[in-house]
Amino acid sequence: MERKQKPCKFCIDKEQEIDYKDIKTIQRFINSYGKIDAKKRSGLCPKHQRKIAIAIKRARIMALLPFVGN
Repeated sequence: MERKQKPCKFCIDKEQEIDYKDIKTIQRFINSYGKIDAKKRSGLCPKHQRKIAIAIKRARIMALLPFVGN
């Protein structure tokens, strides 16, 4: 019995863009240790998972997000 994967949040809402300055959106895809959530856990398609990962890394470099969790 296979489960259907829920559709990607960004594929449904085409107007919403992934940007490293949008901290509220990016923080949903980081766990409590500061790691980027896996594709299975985040529920994103591969294309948007890559974009989220790049946005998180850019936000960390710009000091908008910490490299480690609490």
